Amino acid sequence: MIKSIAVDMDNVLADIENHLINWYEKEYGVTVDRSALLGVSEDEAFPDKTAARRFIHTPGFFRTVPLMPGALEAIKILMQSYEIYIVSAATEFPISLAEKHAWLAEYFPFISWKNMIFCGSKSVIKTDYMIDDHCKNLDHCLGKPILFHASHNVNIKHHFRVNDWQEVVAYFEKEKQSI
Repeated sequence: MIKSIAVDMDNVLADIENHLINWYEKEYGVTVDRSALLGVSEDEAFPDKTAARRFIHTPGFFRTVPLMPGALEAIKILMQSYEIYIVSAATEFPISLAEKHAWLAEYFPFISWKNMIFCGSKSVIKTDYMIDDHCKNLDHCLGKPILFHASHNVNIKHHFRVNDWQEVVAYFEKEKQSI
């Protein structure tokens, strides 16, 4: 039986951190260094503490997020051996639902609508692996949790970590060999 992988969108497939930094600079004329995001939530990372939350509730924000480097190629490689599900807790930000669907259609048109899951709690997801940047999702993962590096999770030590998509592909190549 083919193994399954749940893949998060924000800060995993979609580069939310850089997008927030760019939106902040555009609105305030202030460039926030990425190091300011280390170990803190996006809400706390910017001089105006209301900015990140306001941006993610602004129409167009999620639709215009840049693709995470290496994500497209990695997903194509993983799909050769694994069943891939894109899983996003998008119902937390209802405005994001249509935008995330359109974003996926643009960047990942080869992923079926049947493999896109927009939910609230990811604790209901039953895949063999879950790649996510938040412990709140990985802590309840029924399969193997894989923490995707993001500035806010640099101090997290209790999950296996990958730093980029190249490491994801290398990890799953080893997993395939052990099956």
